[in-house]
Parts: sequence; structure tokens; C-alpha cells
Amino acid sequence: MRLLVVEDHPALGPDLKKGLERCHYLVDLVTNGEDALARESDVPYDLIILDILLPGLDGREVCRRLREMHQQVPILFLTALGTVDDRIQGLDLGADDYLSKPFDFRELEARVRALLRRNSSTRTPVLSFQDITLDTRTHEARRGERLIALSSKEYTLLHFFMSHPREILSRTTIAEHVWDYDAEQFSNVIEVYVRYLRNKLCAAGEPNLIQTVRGSGYQLKEPIQ
Repeated sequence: MRLLVVEDHPALGPDLKKGLERCHYLVDLVTNGEDALARESDVPYDLIILDILLPGLDGREVCRRLREMHQQVPILFLTALGTVDDRIQGLDLGADDYLSKPFDFRELEARVRALLRRNSSTRTPVLSFQDITLDTRTHEARRGERLIALSSKEYTLLHFFMSHPREILSRTTIAEHVWDYDAEQFSNVIEVYVRYLRNKLCAAGEPNLIQTVRGSGYQLKEPIQ
């Protein structure tokens, strides 16, 4: 799942990004409303965590414009404006949830989970391809009955592959969705992590399912006979 955090506080923004990444989300951070609109037009985010008191274009205006553009991405306002009138105004503008600062990170995490469940109610929580399964609720990966221990980045990479079975995924596409937005230079890092993932998926001698497509990228597909 890819999240956009829009927060201009120099300490809180990075802290939110790190905390959510520890929960296995891919997180982009911007500090103003203009950048938030630009990112949302380029990247299909699963959720936006949006401050209201932003420099320039404030969070309410960002929310209003996104809804005018018929963007249905879930929006959670995270703001110091916590009166009943503030909450009503935010929800009436089209936000899906509203959390006032100061807050407990565990509550934020629970609200994020709830919004993502609501937005993906038609999706299965368990992804599968051949004999590989990935439970997006528990973050457990299995090859057959064998449980596979994955790092946070390996989990995100496998999740991306299994969300796009048989598609040829370029290194640039993988970089944009699994690493930071501007990580096109991560080609060698991507190669290393694909190797890590292959080694873990094939640790018991199973056939390789992540194929290298020369000059194009990688593809999760049935094993070559």
C-alpha cells in the first residue's frame, strides 16, 4: 500500500513517514499543498494523510480540489484544529476521517488500517500466485506450507509483484512503487533485492517464478519448463 503524508512540521513529518514504513507501508512525504496535488496526479495513492495548516495551499483546499477532480482516494485529516466545527467542515469537504493533534500513533495506525480495509473491501486480503501466498493482514508469506521471513522491503517488493502477476515491470516502475518516488537510480539495489527475494522463495528447491525480462525488467510468471 502506498501512502502520501502531507505535513510541514520538520520533525513530525519524517517521524510519521518512518513509523508508517515500519508498518510495511510505502510512504511519500511532501510539505505543502501544491506538491500534494502534483504527486496525487502522478501516483495512484491508497491513502492520503493530510494536515490542514500548510504553507500556501492549505489542506482543506487540497481536499476540495481532489474531490472536484473526482479523486476517490481516502483522505485522513491529521491536524491541530480539533473543534467540532473543524471536524464537521473537514468531513463535509470530503475527508473520510479526522484525527486531532496531539495523537497516539497506535490510533493513527488503526484508523489507517480501517480506511484501507474500507477502500479495498472488494479485494481479497490474501494474494496468491502458483504456490506462493501473501496475507496482507498479517504480512505472512508462504511457499506451499513453508513460512518465509521477509524484511519490510522484501515484503513490499513481493506484494508489488503479486499485485501485478504476469505483467512485465520495468525497473523504473518498481523503483517508483517500492522505493522513493525519485529512486530511478536504484537499478542495482532493485537487482539485489530481487535476488534476495528469489533466494528466499526458492530456498527449498522450488522453481523460480520471478523471471528477468532482458532489457525490460521483471515478471512474476509460471516457471519455465
